[in-house]
This record gives sequence, C-alpha cells and structure tokens, in this order.
Amino acid sequence: MSKFADHESYIAAAPDAHQPLLRHLRALLATALPDAEEIIMYDMPGFRIGKDIIASYAAFSKQCGLYVSKGAIEAHADQLAAAGLKPTKTGVTFTPKKPIPDALVTSLARASRKELEG
Repeated sequence: MSKFADHESYIAAAPDAHQPLLRHLRALLATALPDAEEIIMYDMPGFRIGKDIIASYAAFSKQCGLYVSKGAIEAHADQLAAAGLKPTKTGVTFTPKKPIPDALVTSLARASRKELEG
C-alpha cells in the first residue's frame, strides 16, 4: 500500500520549493491526458489509461522527475537537449530554477500515450 492517498498528499509531502512546480506539472498532464485516471503507484503520482501508466512524476530533495515511455523520450531527444535537460531511458529530471517547458511536457505525455496504446 502506498504511503500517499492521492496526488495532493504526495505534493504536500514534497519539498516546499518543488510544490508549485509539481502542481503545475500535474495540471499539464491532466490537460494532456484528460481521460486518464490519477493514481499512486510505487509511491509516485501518475496517470493511467486502462492498465498502462502513461506518465508519472516525482520529487526528490534537489530535483523533480517526469517519467514517460522510452519511445517518447527517444522521439523528443533533440527538444530535451535544446531545453538543456538530460534524459534517462524513461524520464527527465529538472528543477524549479530550470523547469521542463510546458509544451514539452504535453508532447512527451501524448507521445507516451500513443506508444503505449500502439
């Protein structure tokens, strides 16, 4: 069982400096994935359609992360690099001082959905 009941309790437990960024990220993902269900899985907030987790996010002590499908990250490698962000296979980390651009969040979420629904 998760130690967080919902997205709001997760965000409330995050470092104060990250909370506005996490609220904004949640809103962007909810808009990009309007029919997705908000879930908590592996103690992280995410958005699920059917059995597929399309996107999730997390807060750490010094940064935040957005996690999507591998194909979505690969397809947006140039945009991530142009934004000065360094992705992993399935995610990208960022800070309140250097956030991920809104349009990139939306594009990553939609690409992840397309790949997983493939």
